[in-house]
Amino acid sequence: MIRQIHRWTGIVFSIAAIVNIVAVIMGSNAMWLGLVAVIPLLVLLPTGLYMFARPYLARNA
Repeated sequence: MIRQIHRWTGIVFSIAAIVNIVAVIMGSNAMWLGLVAVIPLLVLLPTGLYMFARPYLARNA
């Protein structure tokens, strides 16, 4: 379940980053548009850290 959330959030982040890059190229200086890509990163960080640490935590248990 965590892996699936991480994958879909990664897709959302990729789309948000592409939209942000296109907006910068077109000259739009909307601050909120840059922050749209940060929201998926806040989900990607804990899910990615969990998936990274899970095998190490399982060995010590």
